[in-house]
Amino acid sequence: MIILVGPSASGKTEVAKILTSKFNFKKFVTSTTRPPRKGEINGLDYFFLTEDTFIKKKNNNEFIEYTFYNGNYYGTEKKLIDDYTVLIVESSGLKAFKNSPIKNIYSYFLICSESKRIERMKNRGDSEEMIKQRLHHDNFKFDDSLDPFIDKKIIEADKTALEIAEEIYQDYIKRIN
Repeated sequence: MIILVGPSASGKTEVAKILTSKFNFKKFVTSTTRPPRKGEINGLDYFFLTEDTFIKKKNNNEFIEYTFYNGNYYGTEKKLIDDYTVLIVESSGLKAFKNSPIKNIYSYFLICSESKRIERMKNRGDSEEMIKQRLHHDNFKFDDSLDPFIDKKIIEADKTALEIAEEIYQDYIKRIN
């Protein structure tokens, strides 16, 4: 399993799309209580749940990890875990997976400049206030305490999402063989 982690708009979703389309990984679909963004499809992008349903699943211990982020719950259901998947989580999710009994988990931290992240958030329609909140939140969530849980850091710099996906795939193949 490949886990992608990084601050908001660091390219995780685009890299995951390439890993699934070009390298035949299956996208791990997480659950959330946030409303769908324009073009998002239930069961494909996320499982969009009511807060009541999410809390029932949480109380039934159906999630390997969950978090409350920007006013919404996000979680990964145990029943959906598969070795050949790619999953996007935040820092607490990464720690939960790395501390779980699941084997063959390789994590990649995507690093992207703040200016590029702001540009991406604006392009996807995030409000100025939401962008400020995400940047502030990310400064606390993505610090050096994550280092022991990260298998490889990937700095975007001038790389395309395809180049990053290829780098991750090559590293993953080396690790599993």
